[in-house]
Amino acid sequence: MTARRILYIDDEPGLCRLVQRDLERHGYVVETAPDGTTGLAMAAAGGFAAICLDHYMPGQDGLETLAGLRALPCPPPVIYVTGSDEGRIAVAALRAGAADYVIKEVGEEFLLLLRSAIEVAIERAALVEARSQAEAAVRDARDRAEELASQRAVLLREVNHRVANSLQLIGSLARLQEGAVSDPAARNALAAMRNRIAAVAQVHRRLYTSDDVHSVALHEYLAGLLDEIGRSVGGRTIALDAEPLEVPTDRAVSLGVIVSELVTNALKYAYPDATEGPIRVRLRAEAGGGVLAVQDEGIGSAAGEPGGTGLGRRIVEALSASVGGEVEHQAGPGGTSVSIRFALG
Repeated sequence: MTARRILYIDDEPGLCRLVQRDLERHGYVVETAPDGTTGLAMAAAGGFAAICLDHYMPGQDGLETLAGLRALPCPPPVIYVTGSDEGRIAVAALRAGAADYVIKEVGEEFLLLLRSAIEVAIERAALVEARSQAEAAVRDARDRAEELASQRAVLLREVNHRVANSLQLIGSLARLQEGAVSDPAARNALAAMRNRIAAVAQVHRRLYTSDDVHSVALHEYLAGLLDEIGRSVGGRTIALDAEPLEVPTDRAVSLGVIVSELVTNALKYAYPDATEGPIRVRLRAEAGGGVLAVQDEGIGSAAGEPGGTGLGRRIVEALSASVGGEVEHQAGPGGTSVSIRFALG
């Protein structure tokens, strides 16, 4: 272990030698200075673990020297040495930044107290430095984490942007294919697929324009999705009555596809003979979850079974199970209502 260097600043040569011999017997390397100006110059060169400073000296006194020492970059702790009847000076030194003070007397007790004050001051300075380094390390780690999180968010937004564009392209291709076929069943299947693609694309479109890539405002997402579905069938208006609700992104995708299936089914089967009637989507928050419902006032269906192949219903049931949901299907002459209760987390 490298011996710790101590600077003792005092204009009394005899006391300087006494302190030097005593401290060196206890493992310190001691250098002395006869006045504050010299001591300040030596301290500026660095390398001292602690400085002992007398008050009365020629030229500048101890308090003036202390001010100069405290102005140094990373100054070592200073133990102020003063007379027994100079308590006011000792207090002034402590207020000016001295780590401790020792009453100046010739004798073993003075040397013992000085060694003790030096040891405590060095240990305290080491603890302060260790804490400072730990806090700096924590700040650096936090800054790195925030930077990585920011980079990750940017990358996720870019990924969502690319995914949304790709899905939009696929939807456009499906629309072209839909216009190229004459079979009604094939056209319906392509239209349903296009709406499913739109449901997923809407989520990614919202994610790349949002600061939060972990959740989606479900009420806003459904508004955009229903508008897109309505425009795809000739400007049909689909009413939305929704309370504000935030859900995780994967849950938003599942609920969006569910709504797309239910609305598409209502558009195809609720109002036959080219008639039009209301289709409403409702979103409500409840304790621990939410309720999503699609309602029409159409002809209903036998035994609560929707028309078509039943693929849409199987998709709804599978996705409802994936979000911890329960499906309630009510159908009759007054219309059809399908409700899904789902968990938020």
